Amino acid sequence: MCDICVMNAVKDRMLSRRSFFTAGAAVAAGAALGTASAPPALAAGVGEVVDMTHIYDADFPTYFGQPGISADQTFNFKEHGFNLFNLAVNEHTGTHIDAPLHFSADGQSVDEIPVSNLVCPLCVVDIAAKAAEDADAQVTPDDLAAWISANGPIPDGACVAMHSGWGAKTNTPKFRNADGEGKMHFPGFHVEAAQMLMDETGAVAMAVDSLSLDHGPSADFATHYAWLPTNRYGIENLANLDKVPASGATLIVGAPAHRGGSGGPARIFAMV
Repeated sequence: MCDICVMNAVKDRMLSRRSFFTAGAAVAAGAALGTASAPPALAAGVGEVVDMTHIYDADFPTYFGQPGISADQTFNFKEHGFNLFNLAVNEHTGTHIDAPLHFSADGQSVDEIPVSNLVCPLCVVDIAAKAAEDADAQVTPDDLAAWISANGPIPDGACVAMHSGWGAKTNTPKFRNADGEGKMHFPGFHVEAAQMLMDETGAVAMAVDSLSLDHGPSADFATHYAWLPTNRYGIENLANLDKVPASGATLIVGAPAHRGGSGGPARIFAMV
């Protein structure tokens, strides 16, 4: 075989191997999440992975103020050679998903959320300065319009997340921020912002770094009732939104899959 033929054969083999490993990485990512195709954001590669999940225990704040998890160790390594805990968990504890079923009669349960909706372009709307002045601050249509002006259109399949700075308060009473009458004060999404996302974008998820999609004083849960029955889902108590960019990251949502669930604790991370 001539020299140039040998060189071309080697080059073709190298390109073939590169394609194999690239495809293998994509298949592995898809296998971990289900059978959905990976979005283009994953194919571009990432510089780092940011954990967006709070570690939670019985002391982690919950909406109703009661412990959200208990653990009974029925086997321990010293006596039995292995560790095993029985857990009792409120579905809406720690960093968790609100499935559409949470606020609707017949919406998708957490196991029915399409796996393709759990890999999302992440859009971070920063209202931390506003929330520092007013604990009852809300993401408004004006905030969304400002984000779009700065970053371009909200991508189809996106998760639009509120960064209010509330995630830094989880170990303090300021996270629930209840007043003398028991009413809580923390930021959330205004229902008009939810309506704008539904009418003008293809977003599939909404996330907050506080306890609820609705702001603390809400008595009617207008945002929950507007958003979830459309088979879009929510994420509450998201962590580390100050460590990801306003746009360009991909959110990976490790949703639980217990049949018929209204939500559940999730391991969530961002690929930046």
